[in-house]
Amino acid sequence: MNPPFAHKPPLVSVIIPTYNRAGIVGEAVDSVLAQDYPDYELIVVDDGSTDATAEVLNRYGDKIRTLRQKNRGVSAARNAGIRSASGEFFAFLDSDDLWLPSKLGLQVAFFDRHPDAVVCQTEEIWIRNGVRVNPRKRHRKPSGMIFEPSLQLCLVSPSAVMIRRSLFDQVGLFDESLPACEDYDLWLRVSCRYPVYRLSTALVVKRGGHSDQLSRQPGLDRYRIQALLKIIESGRLSKSQTEAAVRMLRTKSRIYAAGCRKRGRVEEATSYEKLVGKTP
Repeated sequence: MNPPFAHKPPLVSVIIPTYNRAGIVGEAVDSVLAQDYPDYELIVVDDGSTDATAEVLNRYGDKIRTLRQKNRGVSAARNAGIRSASGEFFAFLDSDDLWLPSKLGLQVAFFDRHPDAVVCQTEEIWIRNGVRVNPRKRHRKPSGMIFEPSLQLCLVSPSAVMIRRSLFDQVGLFDESLPACEDYDLWLRVSCRYPVYRLSTALVVKRGGHSDQLSRQPGLDRYRIQALLKIIESGRLSKSQTEAAVRMLRTKSRIYAAGCRKRGRVEEATSYEKLVGKTP
């Protein structure tokens, strides 16, 4: 049971972006409808699915609100949900993941106890190809000011976070120009300014291994490099943050350029090799 709140429980806007996942999106929706925290709205954004996703979502009637748009990518889908939402808080759920029933309630209770916090995430249970696995040490989530640890790889899961609405006014929405690593980009913009707190309880079932995962795409570091360039050039980093971001930019650019040369993409390799010499 969730703890009592000091005031009227706030509305949480839950946003599920989905594309051609008729076989599993219903499980994600069901895990939201099973939450023991009742004050939420559920918005599912169908990003131009061509399978039976629409039919699956229609079965829920007025239990959910469905937005449909042409296929524009996960960032545009999440942003459409954000713009149409009414909640004081936002929570995202990828359509291949699941929540445990106390997820929303425990996070709202956290914010009730910590009124200055703007973002928190929970631990996760990882499932790969139907088998539970333990995250590697480098994937373990820190809590607090996590900007520098987050430069190497994304340490915040969209399915695990809850965010105050006001945060998006400060840092902007998901970058729709990035076809992947859009979460890495957002969390850099957030974590350079605000602590990202972690609840030690695993409240998300993160399912992976399927072929349509964005994280399985080759060459993802080129999008992380774009995100690093953006945050370095934003003027929002401290001196030490800038130095750390530039070091990571050089490292990722060097590795990506080497991969391009190995595959005969000489012109692309040269453009990334120029970034290796970038200075703060």
